[in-house]
Amino acid sequence: MTLISPAARDALETWLTHQQALKGAAENTLTAYRGDVVEFLSFITAHKAEPQGLRALASVSLTDMRSWMAHSRSSGVSPRSLARKLSAVKVFYRWLAEREGFEPTAVLSVRAPKFRNKLPRPLAEDAARSLIDAIELQSGTPWVAARDVAVVTLLWGCGLRISEALSLKGADAPLPDSLRITGKGGKERLVPVLPAARAAVDAYVRVCPWTQDPDTALFRGVRGGALSAGAIQKVMARARMQLGLPSSATPHAMRHSFATHLLNAGGDLRAIQELLGHASLSTTQAYTAVDTARLMEVYDRTHPRS
Repeated sequence: MTLISPAARDALETWLTHQQALKGAAENTLTAYRGDVVEFLSFITAHKAEPQGLRALASVSLTDMRSWMAHSRSSGVSPRSLARKLSAVKVFYRWLAEREGFEPTAVLSVRAPKFRNKLPRPLAEDAARSLIDAIELQSGTPWVAARDVAVVTLLWGCGLRISEALSLKGADAPLPDSLRITGKGGKERLVPVLPAARAAVDAYVRVCPWTQDPDTALFRGVRGGALSAGAIQKVMARARMQLGLPSSATPHAMRHSFATHLLNAGGDLRAIQELLGHASLSTTQAYTAVDTARLMEVYDRTHPRS
């Protein structure tokens, strides 16, 4: 934060604390917010060629905003990423304006760049099964192999985010019929646990060399600490290379696969939204686009008039 005035830096940290305490923002969200707003404030400081205190920040103009966006695009920032950065800046400015008593219209009226929403990239059912089988073979240490299978089975079988699976505690085992998961923004949801997921976790607990204390992480690293998301990402990368799967076959793709396979089996979109913990149905509706795209692909390949 070398280019940011102390007043602006203090305001940013106060805002982030507010986002965490009152809005329930996740740590990853706060990190992204901090980086995006710092980048914006640093640009404005350099653009104005002088320290930007709170009074100066209140006078940021539409031209200043467009200059920042043009600079970001010329630096290689994608429209999607710029839209995310702009969203963070707007949230910060809306809070700052209420706190300092100024009119933030110049910042809030800026339109985000248009971009095409990325569709989820799920795996086919047989590919998901093959991936789990391959993951079991990636480690010569039986308890590590069982652990990795259990985590990935939870992602596919329960639609959990990897952070949600890794947040489970020893007290959660053996898994109940349904898990109470705290997701993004501190929102809770109930997720049914499939027998296969429960069995995979039971198999891991039986061979895990670490004591499953109620308040410690259920999934452990090789030194006994909480398992990191990076470890699961690495084992999946090795497994997908072995199977020749695309780089999109990530831990999050297993969650996408959970949603798509439910939809293909006739699952209700609202129910899937609840299971995934999406705040908006429009987020879940992306899976209908995936389903339609697959249908059209089959149509184009097989219809005699295609």
